Amino acid sequence: MDYRIRMRNLREDKDLTQREVGKVINKSQQGYSHIEEGRAELKIDDMIKLCKFYGVSADYFVGMSDK
Repeated sequence: MDYRIRMRNLREDKDLTQREVGKVINKSQQGYSHIEEGRAELKIDDMIKLCKFYGVSADYFVGMSDK
């Protein structure tokens, strides 16, 4: 599973907007959207912030685990 799909699923499962989650990684709604759509890469530091925010492991976030 591509991490972008997991990113979107995590966000939508929590009923959050791109703008709300973008604030977690200091991105605008548009900047966050570019990451979800694959037009920009997610920095490792931002991935760590999102893992902490959602309470998931990096393995789960990148699709290497379903736990």
